[in-house]
Amino acid sequence: MHRIVRAAPLVLALAALRPALAQVPAGFEAYRLDNGLTVLLWPDPRSPVVTVDVWYDVGSRNERPGRSGFAHLFEHMMFQGSENVGKTEHLTLIERAGGSVNGSTTEDRTNYFETLPPHRLNLGLWLEADRMRSLAITQENFENQRQVVKEERRLRIDNSPYGPSYLAALYELPYNPQTCYAYAHSVIGSMADLDAAKLEDVRTFFDTYYAPNNATVTVVGNFDPEVAKRLVQEYFGGIPRRDPPPQVECRDPFRLPRRDTIVDRIAPAPAVFLSHGMPAVDHQDIPALELLASILAEGESSRLYQRLVRQEKAAVNVTANADVRRGPGIFIVFAIATPGTAPDRLERLLLEEIDRVARDGVRPEELEKARNQVRANRAFAAQTALGKAEMLQWAKHFLGDPRAAFTLPRFCAVTAADIQRVARTYLTAQNRGTLITMPASANRGGTR
Repeated sequence: MHRIVRAAPLVLALAALRPALAQVPAGFEAYRLDNGLTVLLWPDPRSPVVTVDVWYDVGSRNERPGRSGFAHLFEHMMFQGSENVGKTEHLTLIERAGGSVNGSTTEDRTNYFETLPPHRLNLGLWLEADRMRSLAITQENFENQRQVVKEERRLRIDNSPYGPSYLAALYELPYNPQTCYAYAHSVIGSMADLDAAKLEDVRTFFDTYYAPNNATVTVVGNFDPEVAKRLVQEYFGGIPRRDPPPQVECRDPFRLPRRDTIVDRIAPAPAVFLSHGMPAVDHQDIPALELLASILAEGESSRLYQRLVRQEKAAVNVTANADVRRGPGIFIVFAIATPGTAPDRLERLLLEEIDRVARDGVRPEELEKARNQVRANRAFAAQTALGKAEMLQWAKHFLGDPRAAFTLPRFCAVTAADIQRVARTYLTAQNRGTLITMPASANRGGTR
């Protein structure tokens, strides 16, 4: 039931959810309880369901050296019971009520959400409040979930083709761990740090970050706003606020340019990762960078797919992501070689296409296609109560105001000249980390 989500797919998906509404919809309300809990309400009587979506302002960026993986560990711990809810009963109660439940972790936040029949809104709110107030942090639960997270890392990273390479390209290669540890380590954490963790460390982490004044509760769908306000006050109002968490530090984040090679015992073919330093989410260049990623590699008509896969037959797969974060992010380009294609040729072709955008710009129809892809993604996702709840949470958490979810998206103002400018500014050799992945069978190149 638990998910660990990298920033790239999640944040890009949420960025694509920003709706093109001209005004705040009727009934939307944002307020704060006396204990600091932020509450967002968006009633929609046409919806067949109601969603309770809780975001905590904590992710891997809040972890300290030697204690990586705690935010993700807590995503699991939060389903192990609380004062009035037994171990795993949170899942059982929601499912018996006809609902669904899940959670996810990124660098910048942790979320938990339930979608329920409208008449069971009380259940979702009560369950979230009970574990915020009284999570069962026991040695037994801690040891059990520590082993679950370690097995998840083995399955999804250590024993997955290109898994270690992807983590290295997103975190270890581009970022400086001495000046920006917040983004220089992965969300899932290291085995050594998980093994070294103590129960007292876990309790301190909960007391620091799982407080009402560090959380936002969002309710979207078919519900009575007055009933929701009463329930929120009843269930959450008595939970005491705590001291504000320490500020995250990230200065001089990147150590670029850099180059490295990884030998992957599972990878079937060579791969090339290009990591470029990028500004934080609220920077004016972010919309253009998001659209540039789409132009380069979204869909079979994209530039990189046409050149590397169709024409040159040098790659079996190619992707580009603007990995947007609250702090400095990463613009990553990734390609897997076809059998017989050397990594240096694959790298040369990637750089040729990137340089072509910087030199010649993009065509108007490419820009419009990228805009339409964002519009389509947003329209599809916003059909659900959970999608709308995540829009509000994303805007509040990343842009500082939930009402920003209802304004015209920033990407509408991006021009072809903007696309060319950001390519020239950020996708440069001086701002690039290059990681070559070689299969173990090739037995060549350096190792990490």
